[in-house]
Amino acid sequence: MRNSYHFLVICLAMLLLLSGCRVSSPTSTLNPGYYRVLRSPESDLPRRVYVIDTADSLKLLIPGTGQQRIVSAKAAQNWAFYSPKIDIDVFTLPFKVRPARSGLPPQLNSNFNAALYAGRRLDFHRYTYQPVTPSFGVRKLRSQGFGYGLFAGIGSATINELVTNKQINYTYEGVILDVGIAAIYDAHIFNIGLAVGVDNLMDPNRRVWLYQRQPWFGVLFGLNLN
Repeated sequence: MRNSYHFLVICLAMLLLLSGCRVSSPTSTLNPGYYRVLRSPESDLPRRVYVIDTADSLKLLIPGTGQQRIVSAKAAQNWAFYSPKIDIDVFTLPFKVRPARSGLPPQLNSNFNAALYAGRRLDFHRYTYQPVTPSFGVRKLRSQGFGYGLFAGIGSATINELVTNKQINYTYEGVILDVGIAAIYDAHIFNIGLAVGVDNLMDPNRRVWLYQRQPWFGVLFGLNLN
C-alpha cells in the first residue's frame, strides 16, 4: 500500500511539472467569444464580456448595452479571462496501480483500457507584454486548461489463480468495464490527467476476482474531441 501511495505522489508531481512547463509557452490570439473577466483594472465591467482579439488590441463588447472598450497591446497585460465549458474526451489509460489486497503486493497493470470522459473544463487566458525597444513591444497570450469529470470505458485484465484465491486453474484476459472520476490538464499537444476508478469483470469469475469493484488509480492520456 505504501508503494502505491508513493507512486501516486510521483504522478501528481509529474502532472504539476507539466502544468508549470506549459505556462511559458504562449499562443497568439484569443478566439472571439464570451469570456468571464478574471483580472481587470476597470471595476465597472460586468463579469462576462465578448472579446475580440486583434493583433494590436483587445475590443471588449458589453452584453446588452452596445458599449465597447478598446485595450491597447501594452495595457492588455493587466487583463486575464477564463471560460467554463463542457468537455468530452476519449482517453487511454496506459497503466493502473492496484493497492495490495489479500496478500498480494501492489500491482502495476498495463493492460488495454480506453474510456469516454465527460466533465467540466476551465480555460484560463492571461496576457503579458514584453518590451523590445522603448517604443515597441510584443503582447503574448498564455492559456491553460483544467478539468474534472466522470469516465466509463472498456479494457482487459489478466485473470488467473493468483487473483482469484486459487478458485480457477487457468489464465485468460477478461473483459472489464471501468468507471471513475478524473482530473485533467490540457497540455495542448495532448491531455494528461489522473484517474481513480473501479473495474467490473464481465464474466462469472467476477464473484472470485479479488479486484472486482476495488479502487485503483492511474494516469490517462487523451485527445480533445471539442
